[in-house]
Amino acid sequence: MSYLKLSEDENVEIIERYNLAMDRIREIMNEEDIRIPLRDYFHKVGGFLVLVDNVAGMIREGAYDRLTLEELKAVNRSLYEDIMGDNYDYSYANPTYACKMLGNKYGKLLSFLYTELRATIVYAYEKLMPLHTIYLELFLQIYGLVRWEDDFTPKDIKRAIADFMYDNCDILTNQRTYETADPGYSFAKDIIMESDLTDLAYLYRYGDYISDNELKTAEYINGLSDEQINDMAATFTSGFERGFVANGLDLSKKTSVNIRYQIGFERVVRQAISNFKDMGLEAIIYRAAYIAINKRQHLKIGYHGSSPNKQYDYDHRFDIGIFLNKALNNRRLEVLHAYLKPIKHITQNYAGPAVMEVFGEELFSPKDKPEAISLNKRQQKLMTDYYSDVRMISKEYFNTPESSFTIISYPISEIGPDFEAIFDATVRVNTLDSEVYERIQQCIIDVLDKGEYVKILGKGMNRTDMMVKLQPLKDPDKETNFENCVADVNIPVGEVFTSPMLTGTRGVLHVPLVYLNDLAYHDLELVFEDGRIIDYNCKNYEDDKSNKNFIKENLLYNHETLPLGEFAIGTNTTAYMMGKKFDIAPKLPILIAEKTGPHFAIGDTCYSMREDLKVYNPDGKEIIARDNEITLIRETDPKKAYFNCHTDITLPYDEIKEISAVMHDGSTIPIIRDSRFVLEGTLLLNEAFDER
Repeated sequence: MSYLKLSEDENVEIIERYNLAMDRIREIMNEEDIRIPLRDYFHKVGGFLVLVDNVAGMIREGAYDRLTLEELKAVNRSLYEDIMGDNYDYSYANPTYACKMLGNKYGKLLSFLYTELRATIVYAYEKLMPLHTIYLELFLQIYGLVRWEDDFTPKDIKRAIADFMYDNCDILTNQRTYETADPGYSFAKDIIMESDLTDLAYLYRYGDYISDNELKTAEYINGLSDEQINDMAATFTSGFERGFVANGLDLSKKTSVNIRYQIGFERVVRQAISNFKDMGLEAIIYRAAYIAINKRQHLKIGYHGSSPNKQYDYDHRFDIGIFLNKALNNRRLEVLHAYLKPIKHITQNYAGPAVMEVFGEELFSPKDKPEAISLNKRQQKLMTDYYSDVRMISKEYFNTPESSFTIISYPISEIGPDFEAIFDATVRVNTLDSEVYERIQQCIIDVLDKGEYVKILGKGMNRTDMMVKLQPLKDPDKETNFENCVADVNIPVGEVFTSPMLTGTRGVLHVPLVYLNDLAYHDLELVFEDGRIIDYNCKNYEDDKSNKNFIKENLLYNHETLPLGEFAIGTNTTAYMMGKKFDIAPKLPILIAEKTGPHFAIGDTCYSMREDLKVYNPDGKEIIARDNEITLIRETDPKKAYFNCHTDITLPYDEIKEISAVMHDGSTIPIIRDSRFVLEGTLLLNEAFDER
């Protein structure tokens, strides 16, 4: 279950420390000799830790498994109700409330502490008593500072937190690395494979917040036939397998695959585990990161439930700013190397991630809170440098150039009363005939390969005016710029994409409304010169500074600029019309949305770290546009060649005035005009537009 293999004596010691800590925390609940604002904080947070301990005790003793479904729901709600809905306005996890009650200096620190202590929910459910214990002891250490030290300052609290993170970096980083790298970690896998999935009580074994999304999704999937489940799982796993074939990689050398999903899809995941096992792959299934040292902003990478409060997630996306410094970064990298080195024989055979995304949640436009922790410029650079280093480590230990991936999406019940109809329509979209699209897309590629540029113009409220420079082909009979992408790694079918030349790529990319990485962007505008972003803005907030900070933090990932890593034309008009029919277009995940119009990806190319791997289209032509001017420096300065992000921004068909290939003599061949395909060989795609 845990990488922490303790001796009998160490186990006894941990149990003793845990019990002593909880005894002391229970005493705190009755202590009044501490100033009033802090007293309320420590009483409430102590009460939360007692609640988690009660649940942990039921789990250890087996009483938890005997609870009824309604009792499990009540326990689950009790763990999360403090940050749900309007309750969050009066929670110390809310930095605004914490600063109001405790003052700005103490409020930020103690809001962070409470949020970090909420990880004890995970430690209780996974029976990770060593980790649970050190967090209880951190709480007691901070309490001791503010109760007994007459001259304590916020700096003392901050120093105690920073020392805790540095001193325990090996434990915290090693546990996370074990979860994400070793198939032997089996917490979620045991739930999926051993539970009676017809009894929804299994959902409460994770410890995640369980909403109606998880309950209704699991209930709906339980109503599907075995044949339907097998077909869904086969679409998912065969796409992963086809990715290896398409890239000329040998899947038989691989022994593990990472499955990521939202809780509620266990019946499909169980079959996927079986399918992958038939391919010789053991599933690695890990929870989305839950503590500041391991999180990447608000993103959830790994299995997870619905968020109890997205504003809570957003408020704490940069909590690492409390203690991030160069020494910690170096320590984290040392620990990562030290743990991965002895298991390199396992990680070298990693095949890649198989991701089952969901869509349908209400669009979220976050509040920009000055009380939330942010990164200073030095820390922003430390973060980008750290992820660059981690990527290099992954390349070494996980052999990422010889791995692949697949992604598929399904709706959740929050999408509305048409959930079941949308689910059925999504299954149809995910299983469209690849051969039909392959032929149509080849017609588009044949024209684009003759061009020097691609011109993209928006219409109506869309102000896009872009010129995308294409790589020169030395031998057009054997080479191509665009990949003919059907339903393999990216499900559903439907796009042609390339890595543009940066020099000569210029213009304005504008989208009136787009939803990226769980965040809504209103009137997003990016200005490009020589393929790099030189300016950006949106209208999420009233002032430009807040808007620019929002984009820099969440779209540029704190880089000063990003290149245009990909240009593509989506061809899945069936998916587009599904979005129109059910009025869910803004809620479609990027995986589907990118197939419903042209899209532009900022950051790395689609061939990042595998540029030297030759890739061919079904017609036998080699796709030569795998590099750009930035990635070409990877041999001499790999850290500057990659940005460790890739975000697709799609323009829907109804916002397109023109997409044309611009020839070297200045003439143009239109592909899309006034929202319809006009190129010969592509007109079949318009049939979906005409369906009502």
